Formats: sequence, C-alpha cells, structure tokens
Amino acid sequence: MRAGRPGRRRVVAGILATGVAACSRVSRSEPAANVAPLRSVVAFPVGCAVTTAHLADPTYAALLNAQFSQVTPEWEMKMEYILQADGSLRFEAPDAIAAYARAQGLSLFGHNLVWYSQRPVAFARLDGQPDAFAKAYDGYIAAVAGRYRGRAVGWDVVNEPIAEDGGGLRDSLWSRNLGEIDYMRRAFDQAHAAAPDAVLFVNDYNLESLPRKRSAFLRLAETLLKSGAPLGGLGAQCHLTADLEPGSLSRMMRELAALGLPIHVSELDISLNRAKAGFASRADLIERQSRLAAEVGEAFARLPAAQRFAFTVWGLRDKESWLRSAAENPDPPWDAPLLFDDAGRPKPVLGALERGFASA
Repeated sequence: MRAGRPGRRRVVAGILATGVAACSRVSRSEPAANVAPLRSVVAFPVGCAVTTAHLADPTYAALLNAQFSQVTPEWEMKMEYILQADGSLRFEAPDAIAAYARAQGLSLFGHNLVWYSQRPVAFARLDGQPDAFAKAYDGYIAAVAGRYRGRAVGWDVVNEPIAEDGGGLRDSLWSRNLGEIDYMRRAFDQAHAAAPDAVLFVNDYNLESLPRKRSAFLRLAETLLKSGAPLGGLGAQCHLTADLEPGSLSRMMRELAALGLPIHVSELDISLNRAKAGFASRADLIERQSRLAAEVGEAFARLPAAQRFAFTVWGLRDKESWLRSAAENPDPPWDAPLLFDDAGRPKPVLGALERGFASA
C-alpha cells in the first residue's frame, strides 16, 4: 500500500455517527457521470479505496455507488487506526465502512492485517518477548479478521513483504520476533481460522516494473503454499507511472497467473508526475496513461474467470489520491492518477480501461 497518510485522520465523531449513515441512503441510481458505469461492463468486482471522511460527501458517494461494486478501506482497517497504544482496539471507522458497504450492496475487501512498515507501540513494547509477542499477534489478527467474518470477501493478510530491490524479504518487527516466514504463515493461519470464507492474499507493489521483485514475490507465494499456509490469492498493487514500458503489465499478469491463484489488481493508479522519461507535453503523458490502463484492463480480463478476483482503483477522484499529498505532490502541476477528475468527471483513462476490459 503506497498511500501516504497526511490529512487522512480527519475522522470525527460527527462523521462516523451521522455523515456515513446519511450517505448510506444515497441511491445508486442517482446520476454520477455521463459514462457507462464501470461496474456494468465487467463480470468481476471492480473496487475503490475509500475513507469514512470521503463517504460523508454525498456527491462522492453517488459517484462511488454508480461506478463500483466493491470497496477497500484505504487506511482505516490498518493497525495504525485499529490498535491503540494500550493494546485496545477501536473499530468505529472500519465498522462504518462495513455498514456502508452492506447498505449499498457493495462487497468489502479487508486491508490489511500485517504490514512491515508499521511498528505500533503495543507491539514495540513486546519486542524481544517471543511468547507474549506471539500471543498478542495471534489475538490481534483473530479479533480483526473475525470481526468482519462473513462481510469481508478477502484480506490483504501480509502487505509488502518483499525487499524494495527484490533481493529478499523485508526485515520488520514481525520477522524479528516470529521468524522471516513464520510470521506470515502464522498470520494466514490465524486469519483463516477467524474468517474461513475470506480469500487471503499476499500483496505487493512494483511487480510490473521490477522482474527481480516479481520473481521473489512468486517464490514467497510458493514457499507459503508448500508450508501449508492458506494463501488464497496474489495482490498486485499496480501503482504505475506513465512511462512504464509497454508490455510490462501483460508480462506480469502472465507470470502471476502461472501459479493458478486468484489475482487482485489491488491499488491501481497511474501517475503522470512520477514519469521520468521525456514527454513532449502533458497530453502525451495522458495518452500514455490511457494506453497503460487499456493494457492492464485487457491483461486482467484475459485471465481465466476463476483467477479474476477483483480490480481495485486506489481512489475515486484525482483530488483524493495519496499522490496529491503535500509530501508527494507539493507544487503544480498536480498529479492526476485516477479515473475521475477533481469534479468527478470521467477522464480518457476511464474509457481506455473499459476498452481494455472489452477487448479481452
């Protein structure tokens, strides 16, 4: 999950108590955009990352409901929100998102249970105490996955375990206390026991642009399967840049598919500002963005039906993208990585994605 989090802790009691509840009454039939709804052109779930703050906006909610059939909490199901310093758990925001999804007939995807980058105080104080650490770890995963049993169709159980360059597995609080592979195996076992009907994923980024990392990701998946872990699918985040080499997405999809597991394009966006190659104009960047959207849409749609778990976009309108945060994009021109512009109008990239789906 590449999302930065500045400004994302805006959840307040009023939003949780009234805003999201009010939005749950927004009808999906309200007009959102003058395009064929994305959810209507494919047979597999199409998802969008959301927050409670965004769901409290009726215009946002109407567009979301019209276009998508599944939601992923962008950060409010992570430890950073749920796990408090004293070890207690808070569920107001994820509960609100789950309730919204149920009210609107949307599927819910859980994100995420274990992420290398997080070092919560409640676990840091147990560092070096293997028995106590393991007990708390098991309890956290069982409590969170179990709370959404029967509601979350799947989970990112282990998020971003592969080293940046693909040279091995990441070191983390979890690996140091529970073992490099054992912390993952343990997480999958606990999640499966708590939510046996959910499809359980390992999820990572740059799999399309770094073949070495992709190979390490596939080796990890094979290791987990051989260990008996209930790994149910592979998550390819697909945080893309407009200068990605054509054909990279198709190659990635073929290699991931060879393992036979369901695949989730889990966090798609296509950055214009991060492109490093020389482009003559912004228009050229936008054209390349559309070509990549068509390629990933076609590559995913060509998978066997049983391997098309879901296709998720990491945000609804450009202005809500993590790539618009001050840390990522402090100055104009603002990045525009999503399917709808700041006002919720469909962009060429949306049409290109739909054409990619249809061409398979």
